[in-house]
Amino acid sequence: MNEKKIENSALNLNSDYISLIDTVVCKVEVDLAGWLQDLSSGNGWKVLSEHENENYTSFFLSQDNQQAEVTLYHSGYAQVDIDDQLVFHGDILEKNCKKAKLNYYRLDSGDKILLN
Repeated sequence: MNEKKIENSALNLNSDYISLIDTVVCKVEVDLAGWLQDLSSGNGWKVLSEHENENYTSFFLSQDNQQAEVTLYHSGYAQVDIDDQLVFHGDILEKNCKKAKLNYYRLDSGDKILLN
């Protein structure tokens, strides 16, 4: 039986790389005004206020005589009501919302990272 000899080699990785044991935070970021423009065909949406909860963040916006509430759940789901009518409900990444993108951050420093 032939034995194969495996050499130990150390990888010399740049310190900018994250390791498999580093904690990474995944965050969905949304261009709210742009998304509401896509959903309502109206532009000029402005954020009036926001309310944060341990499970979601709600944003209250207005544009001319319209009112909107956008609720972004930490799970990636969202709900959008414009003038008390539901215009969106679901996973914003799964439904390919072009105004939403997923980003990753280092937990220890908050620096944005790229994962391949």
